[in-house]
Amino acid sequence: MTQSAPVAWVTGGTGGIGSSICRALAAAGYQVVAGYHNPDKAKTWLEAQQADGYNNIALSGTDLTSYDACVAGIKEVEEKFGPVSVLVNCAGITRDGTLKKMTPEQWNEVIDTNLNSVFNTCRSVIEGMLEQGYGRIINISSINGRKGQFGQVNYAAAKAGMHGLTMSLAQETATKGITVNTVSPGYIATDMIMKVPEKVREAIRETIPVKRFGTPEEIARLVVFLADKESGFITGANIDINGGQFMG
Repeated sequence: MTQSAPVAWVTGGTGGIGSSICRALAAAGYQVVAGYHNPDKAKTWLEAQQADGYNNIALSGTDLTSYDACVAGIKEVEEKFGPVSVLVNCAGITRDGTLKKMTPEQWNEVIDTNLNSVFNTCRSVIEGMLEQGYGRIINISSINGRKGQFGQVNYAAAKAGMHGLTMSLAQETATKGITVNTVSPGYIATDMIMKVPEKVREAIRETIPVKRFGTPEEIARLVVFLADKESGFITGANIDINGGQFMG
């Protein structure tokens, strides 16, 4: 991979969906920088990607909940690989519970990781993208940010807020060669879903009109499409990819 390859920063890049996004972008010719939370897991993950021939994937251990850390992380990435052309915000956590029982810590952890981090990363790359006159920002939200979910007021609020940021930033950058879009996956067959008891999993599957879970590769394919230079007329959109489970 040469220094001239466009750079894509994928937060949460070592996760189930994030991994497929990183691999798809790498296959499309990007120099990918994957964000991670667990250093030991990340090292093993990177070795696996390289073993599969993805030598244009690197790691970044930036603390996404810290604005200063994001600024420093982007500076390091750009010094090593060049300006960031594509930002994919895929990092996220859950701390579920009904509002009646939810602690301020559960609320703040999810808002910090799932929403405040999106401000931190976007703010860290936006000046560089404006200088380039080009950029692609893709925010990975959720079906539950669209329809809500019992026991997830924190998660649903963060994911809904993510698209509010998308629409506003899309308007601010529409004439600058920068697009900003949201992707809202439904239930995807990651390790997290497959660990759910089979009876519960089948009940969920029955609520999906296409009668199956999505795949991480399907999410990644959409991200690569939105990241492409030829996708410049799509901005401010929230694209559902949920098998018809929520339409609206």
